[in-house]
Amino acid sequence: MDTGDWRTQLPHDSREKLVDKIMETLKKHLPYSGPEGLNEHRRIAARFEEKIFSGAVNQTDYLRKISIKMLTMQHKSETAAGPASTSSTIPANSQGTGNDNSSVSVIPKAEPGENTGDWRTDLPPDPPAQ
Repeated sequence: MDTGDWRTQLPHDSREKLVDKIMETLKKHLPYSGPEGLNEHRRIAARFEEKIFSGAVNQTDYLRKISIKMLTMQHKSETAAGPASTSSTIPANSQGTGNDNSSVSVIPKAEPGENTGDWRTDLPPDPPAQ
């Protein structure tokens, strides 16, 4: 199977929704000021999504890399704010930082229809393997 196939099968609106979710995460964890700051967050989110989309080997890799980055950002924000809540953690060494002692928060599993604030639940399921 051609490695580019998964990109053509991913609907453009799914990518736009993902950029919107990245934007939400940026707004929560990075300060911004006025419409200019919001536009800058939009550009950052779009560039980040495009970079991951271009470099991913498949849809799972694409979603995993974005998830890790968003969870890392959330964890850094929580760490800067003080002691973390009682959420579960997983090792973050899978993102290739070389820091095997770091960890990221795990968002609890929920039914896809529930509004949990977890942007991953809005994504379409992986296409069936061929």
